Amino acid sequence: MSHTAHIRSHRKPRRSASTLAMRAGVAGGVLGTLAVAGASGSANAAEPVTQTLELPTLTADLATQAAQSADATQQAAANYQLQAERDAAAAKAAKQAKADLADARQKAAEAKKKAEETARKEAAARATRNAERTTLSATASSDTSTTTTSTSTSTGTSTSTGTSTGTGSAAAVIDFVRAQVGKAYVSGATGPSAYDCSGLVQTAFRQVGISLPRVSQDQSTAGTQVSLDNLQPGDILYWGSAGSAYHVGVYVGGGMFVGAQNPSTGVVERPLSYDPPTGAVRVL
Repeated sequence: MSHTAHIRSHRKPRRSASTLAMRAGVAGGVLGTLAVAGASGSANAAEPVTQTLELPTLTADLATQAAQSADATQQAAANYQLQAERDAAAAKAAKQAKADLADARQKAAEAKKKAEETARKEAAARATRNAERTTLSATASSDTSTTTTSTSTSTGTSTSTGTSTGTGSAAAVIDFVRAQVGKAYVSGATGPSAYDCSGLVQTAFRQVGISLPRVSQDQSTAGTQVSLDNLQPGDILYWGSAGSAYHVGVYVGGGMFVGAQNPSTGVVERPLSYDPPTGAVRVL
């Protein structure tokens, strides 16, 4: 036996023609299939090209329409907001107008009430002054008659304004104010050539060492309040109410007073009935 008898050959075995033909057929079928698929794919791939050419036009139209729609929506929203703000402003204005009207009515009612109260007080004050004037007139007539009778008895003449009926400091005050009769009235003046009403009173009482406030309001509360039915020479007369008097003078007795009245008359001596005072204070 040969030593190579069991050794297999290293050459590849030959393939049969039928096998090769079958394989060739298969390969051909595969290639045909691929060719068909490729052709089909090429046909399909060509379609998007045609559609892609039309898309930009469609997209631009849609974008324009969308932008226009957005603008319209925004404008409508702005209009609604503006209308809402106008409605709110109108409502606020109406509410404020209503409140202002109510406030004005309340103020008008208060002003009317205050005016009525002021009128009532003024009417009461006028009634009081009229009553006081009636009393003062009666008192002045009585004082004048008494003084005239006394003067006639002692001198045989009849007068109601002679010399002072006061004594001591009162007489000095009365003599001083009578000596100023005929001098001018000047607002703010305290002598010696001109006076206002409170300036004359202040300067007169300074002659006897009494320091009085400068203005009528304060002079009307400088001493003890006395009744107009119980006046004494030297008492300070005031017009208006105590603490808010607008005029002052000096009672010189016999139903007479001396005062710096106004720029037209200057310093004068007049009966109480000429300008009835509303009160008096006594400092002597």
